[in-house]
Amino acid sequence: MPQTGAGGRWKDRLPPERAYKRRAGAATPAVEQDRTAGGRNRRYVNLGDGRLARASITLRLYRSTRRIRAYLRWSQDGKTEERYVCEVEFDSRKQNLAEAWRQARAKGLLAEETLPPESTASSIEVRASMRGNRGKNTRPELLLRSLLHRRGMRYRVDTRPIADVRRRADLVFPGDHVAVFVDGCFWHGCPNHYRPATKNADFWREKINGNRARDTETNETLAAAGWTVIRIWEHDDLAQAATRIENAVRRKRTQPTSSLRRATTDQATDSVS
Repeated sequence: MPQTGAGGRWKDRLPPERAYKRRAGAATPAVEQDRTAGGRNRRYVNLGDGRLARASITLRLYRSTRRIRAYLRWSQDGKTEERYVCEVEFDSRKQNLAEAWRQARAKGLLAEETLPPESTASSIEVRASMRGNRGKNTRPELLLRSLLHRRGMRYRVDTRPIADVRRRADLVFPGDHVAVFVDGCFWHGCPNHYRPATKNADFWREKINGNRARDTETNETLAAAGWTVIRIWEHDDLAQAATRIENAVRRKRTQPTSSLRRATTDQATDSVS
């Protein structure tokens, strides 16, 4: 493994593009930066007055010297600020970004985010997960919708399966009476990935148990009205989930009209395998 930052590794040739360029089909820039920094909460610089700004690492190739330099960039008062961090010499962009973040932290260029006094989260990581868990248009939802749309499936998004029942599904096939919910592991208490909070444990236990109870009630209410309820965990294989949904919709379309009122429920505990 090369000694990063010493300079001059590529003396007779340019560094490979994979050492500094993002490849097609790679994770989004934000996800890439989060992963290589060790988490979104580890990407901050201190602006003073208690303010923080989220930063990114930029890699630049200097062809005349055949070196890759890493720069820390952030926005402050509408202007882009930048600071040189180090030279990097790994063969992969991922390793070079991770090394640049490590050196930026070692040089004191980064600030650690702390929990605000009013936060109920047990850690910065938990708070980041909670804040990133949006109510709709989450990444799994968008990917699942794209997969279904490519298969010719058409649906409504974030709507009530039953107009007078205040429960919204992520995807609804109204004519076929199929409702799809894409559940986040934290908020819905995934049996595989949910970890009970240690701070304000009673509050969070009651909150998650309440969400689980609401999910069960929703399943039962819709099933009683003749709807097929499909619940997908955010960690499930979305291609398999799309097949599961497509099969359910097509089964409904082949049933006699009278049978559409029969209650069928695909329980939340049935994970895509």
